[in-house]
Amino acid sequence: MLHIVWDWNGTLFDDLHVIVGAVNAVLEDAGLPPITATEYRDGYTRPVKRFYENLYGRQIDADEWQNLDLVFHEAYRARIHAAGLRADAAAALDVIDAIGGTQSVLSMWRHGELIELVDELGIASRFVLVEGLRGPGGGFKAPHLGDHLAQLDHEWNDTVLIGDAIDDAHAALEHDCRVVLIDNGSHPRDALEEVGAPVATDLIEALGLAGLG
Repeated sequence: MLHIVWDWNGTLFDDLHVIVGAVNAVLEDAGLPPITATEYRDGYTRPVKRFYENLYGRQIDADEWQNLDLVFHEAYRARIHAAGLRADAAAALDVIDAIGGTQSVLSMWRHGELIELVDELGIASRFVLVEGLRGPGGGFKAPHLGDHLAQLDHEWNDTVLIGDAIDDAHAALEHDCRVVLIDNGSHPRDALEEVGAPVATDLIEALGLAGLG
């Protein structure tokens, strides 16, 4: 049986503009100029602290990182209802249901808030598992994917991770999981193609590249 692990931010949930707005709130708080969505996509990396240090042009200490993280999440929450599911998200979820596959969500957004948002959007029943971040943020996805896969009743080679970040590809590779990337999220297409994974322009095409089209 096929199982799809969906990334959330930038994949099922179309929130790039909200994320960029929250990053700009951080930069404003630090007295730095704002960035564009293109600049965000060109510079985004994990660990996230490195991304901000590149923007700040210097290292960020522990206290400053804690404040930065607080400012970002408060700004993101204030803007979150300006975002929603991708236009083809419902259709993509329907495809998996129609073939008798299963699907889950694995996000680096905070777990409790993710659960509430997925339920609010009316799609919670689509997933056998919805997991967000339960500990400190800013790290890599690979260990969280390992924990996620361990909870699923599927062989890992029957599982496809669909995400928008280079970190998604690295996580999938570490756990012998297939991956398809979306090019209109965290990174520009040329950066994603350098990873060597299939790259799609939308979710339906992503499912096709995963062998469902």
